Amino acid sequence: MGEVSAVTGLARLWDLTTGDDHIGVAVVDGPVDDRHPVFAEGKLTQPSHAWPGDADSGTSAAHGTAVAGVLFGRHDGPVPGVAPACRAVSVPVFARGRRTSQLELARAIELAADSGVHVINVSGGQLAGAEEAEDVLTRAIDRCRERNVLVVAAVGNDGCFCDHVPASLPGVLAVGACDEAGRPLPTSNFGPGSRRQGLLAPGHDILVAVPGGGTTRMSGTSLAAPIVAGVAALLLSLQRRRGDAPDPGAVGRLLLESATPCDTARLGDGTCARHLAGTLDITKAVNAVTTTSAPISSPDPAPAVDAGERAVTLSCGTTLQSATDGQGGCDCAADDVFVPAAVTAPTPAARPWAPAATAPAPQTGVVTSAEQGKPAARRLVYALGTLGYDFGTEARRDTFKQLMPPVEADGVSLPANPYDPRQMVDYLRENPSEARPLIWTLNLDLTPIYAVEPVGGYAPGVYERLTEFLARQLKTEDDVDFVDRVSVPGALPGRTVKLFSGQVVPVIEINLTRGLYGWSVAGLAHAVTQECQVPQHNQRGNDNDRARLTDAVSDFLTRIYYDLRNFGATSRDRALNFAATNAVQARQTLAEALGRGMALQNIEVEKSPYGRPDSDCWDVKLRFFDPDNSKRAKRVYRFTVDVKDVMPVTLGPVRSWPEA
Repeated sequence: MGEVSAVTGLARLWDLTTGDDHIGVAVVDGPVDDRHPVFAEGKLTQPSHAWPGDADSGTSAAHGTAVAGVLFGRHDGPVPGVAPACRAVSVPVFARGRRTSQLELARAIELAADSGVHVINVSGGQLAGAEEAEDVLTRAIDRCRERNVLVVAAVGNDGCFCDHVPASLPGVLAVGACDEAGRPLPTSNFGPGSRRQGLLAPGHDILVAVPGGGTTRMSGTSLAAPIVAGVAALLLSLQRRRGDAPDPGAVGRLLLESATPCDTARLGDGTCARHLAGTLDITKAVNAVTTTSAPISSPDPAPAVDAGERAVTLSCGTTLQSATDGQGGCDCAADDVFVPAAVTAPTPAARPWAPAATAPAPQTGVVTSAEQGKPAARRLVYALGTLGYDFGTEARRDTFKQLMPPVEADGVSLPANPYDPRQMVDYLRENPSEARPLIWTLNLDLTPIYAVEPVGGYAPGVYERLTEFLARQLKTEDDVDFVDRVSVPGALPGRTVKLFSGQVVPVIEINLTRGLYGWSVAGLAHAVTQECQVPQHNQRGNDNDRARLTDAVSDFLTRIYYDLRNFGATSRDRALNFAATNAVQARQTLAEALGRGMALQNIEVEKSPYGRPDSDCWDVKLRFFDPDNSKRAKRVYRFTVDVKDVMPVTLGPVRSWPEA
């Protein structure tokens, strides 16, 4: 097949539309060489708070440039794309050798959704079933479903009966690859999750752009996914042209339902298993959109996700890669599916063409179309995690090694080890100014998610507190001063820092010590329990009640830290995280519920219908059930958090009511 323009049915669709700049498509992938002549000048934008992983040219940009070209390539350029007139957003994530973590992928998906796009393309993932996905990734996909953002993801190229996340997660449109005759590529995965919610699309010898201006041919599900994402964007453009509200979820269901099923009578169930739910049928999908005035697909709301029932998977150190890598831990052999042909020389051309009569694409991130030309507002963060530090470069590490005093061990003087946090704490206490050259990090499960940078007049005090928290993390868990969690309130200025490992993380600026807390789960649970009034039956009963309340507070905090862990960058997550640090607010709720013989079922956060003018109020709801009587009504407790400012505040008393 080769050229995207040869995909069956696409030429007719292009006669109707090549896209609409009000329909946004995000490419969550590696960095993109946006200077390539395949792209119109200024075509690709990034969310205000995205960060580049590497330079936008060279091998690190090969995968992202190929995928973005299939989606957005201008039609008078060397690689015509599927939806060149749609708004294009690039969110770099596969930057370190095309590998990243599920945590980083989740953050990139959330950034893409926050930029206001309708479709998100993910040509990468990790070999795992939906039940094995880390909760942060599952929750990012859940939020896309809630906001009616269609996520299109490649099923992977391991050639095995195996699933790939995020492709196998509920609500995602999974895409496998076939050749020009509709035969599945031998390397295209076909696990149960992909068969349930996936279809095949052309992915063999696709003409793609390569960094520097040339072109080549590649194969794999990474190239099939953007074809489907682009077709979805064009169908949304048709919806908008007809005066209908674009409905990404309905379009995703339509593409799945209109796919041509495999002929089991002719090929047999074994062969048809590789065809997933069918093969992309653009003509049938276009007919459904253009010939009916009724909704193109009956609403199929996503099932509610019970945070209290979701399994928690703590998988430190796992990595994802672009789907064309064909390496994800699967035992099945994978062919070399990312096969470049001879790279053609860059096409000598003027700066890329821009579509005529097209309004400027709205800026992404927090800037809306009505705010063109205004500076983007800084995004607030209230994040929870553990503290760490990094050197960034060998030179900075060696500087610390030379400046730190030697240590004595059994009467022998040994060179300082800057990686030993105990030695580092001692050095920083003697030399407080040396805390500034360090890169302080906030980590989730040992994975850095932010670089913490104190600024302003309170910076010395913040550095002192960071040093103290680092020292307290080294204490034993039974020590009253032990710290296993810190809260970091601040703002994202849009800058990034590259760590020694090569990972790039966004910077949080902190300009106040208020809200920068450190605590342990056991210590905080004990503290709030001691302040709570418990029934005075007898000493033994009193002690039992306190022990139960301590366990309940610990469960509440642990649920937030692990099952509901997040980046603290959305209003919803800031309210949830503040509820954890403000556990004293929840102690009355927990004590009353336990007094009723109930147990915590789940925690929900939803936008509050009430609030002061110019506020950002969210209701944190704790739902309890009776573990001994399933017929008994549940009980809901609610308190409201305003996250308008850097430091959130609670509003009003706790409210409670029974729920059938």
